[in-house]
Amino acid sequence: MAPIAFVCAMPMELRPLTKRLGLRKTRVGDGPGQEGSLDGREVVAIVTGMGTELAAAGTERLLDAVTPERVVVVGITGAVEDETPIGALVLPERVVDGASGREHRHELLGPGTTHGVMWTTDRITPAAELPDLRARGVVSLDMETAAIARACEERGVPWTVFRAVSDRATDGSVDEELFRLSNQDGTPNGRAVARYVLRHPGRLPGMVRMGKGAKLATERAAEAAIAAVRAG
Repeated sequence: MAPIAFVCAMPMELRPLTKRLGLRKTRVGDGPGQEGSLDGREVVAIVTGMGTELAAAGTERLLDAVTPERVVVVGITGAVEDETPIGALVLPERVVDGASGREHRHELLGPGTTHGVMWTTDRITPAAELPDLRARGVVSLDMETAAIARACEERGVPWTVFRAVSDRATDGSVDEELFRLSNQDGTPNGRAVARYVLRHPGRLPGMVRMGKGAKLATERAAEAAIAAVRAG
């Protein structure tokens, strides 16, 4: 039986899967990955790095190395509504590449109901653009899913996405300066974080809250993905 492939953008998104499934380090093609099993089914997992370019390249590396039964995207997303709870699971009906407008129909794995649009973009979305996105049915923002979906569809590999809300685009908690505290591979940039805290000591409580929200979201997304694979 072909393996299930989990794809995450950042190490923090893969961590709950590694813990719950006991994944082990391995090589996937010419890059790092993890392997293990889920109820006797082979599992592989990779971290691509942030943004559409790295997401596409990482997915292509994965698909060059293995032909999975399905690619399961797992991670965090930003909500576009104030009322959306942190940790809420987002199961979009469609995923749209914000740069090209290309749409990808989401075929959900396991129980649940799809709803709305997940908007993939490489940039921080200004608050002024949110009303228009909401009018187009957008419920959340991310930086990789459309690129992963396109790479899978070009190879004829089914894909699905489980992302949970870590922050809200409406609250201004993530701006360009804060975004750059992470390296492109998704790991924290320690020097940049230290400089940021020195410049903005009053923002430290907000950063702590964001960290807790991201941790909750990664755990919820991993739990949902594992449950869906078991049910599917």
